[in-house]
Amino acid sequence: MYHYYFRPGYKSENLLIEVFDGAENESFVPDFVSAISEIQPKIIEVSDLWMNDEILLSYDSEIGQFTLSKDIWGFAFIMAENNQDGLIRINSILQNSKWFKKVEVDFEKYR
Repeated sequence: MYHYYFRPGYKSENLLIEVFDGAENESFVPDFVSAISEIQPKIIEVSDLWMNDEILLSYDSEIGQFTLSKDIWGFAFIMAENNQDGLIRINSILQNSKWFKKVEVDFEKYR
């Protein structure tokens, strides 16, 4: 099971999803895509940010575009600056997934 926060970015009004437990597993990306398959995500770009030890996977879907950032330290972030409604929908889907568990956070901690 993957544990995640649905929270604002640091000093930002934009929400994001932070997967903090389980993202280091090789099966994370396929499990995530499978969990949100109802919105039909299609990868449109892969960027390997070797200097940050991070990979960015950009997706298009029935609810718009979003980006998955995954690093070598076991963290993953799902972001959609210009598609906050889509991100809210992804959160809703993950809450009903057998693979994901949402952990509540205090939004004030990120202000």
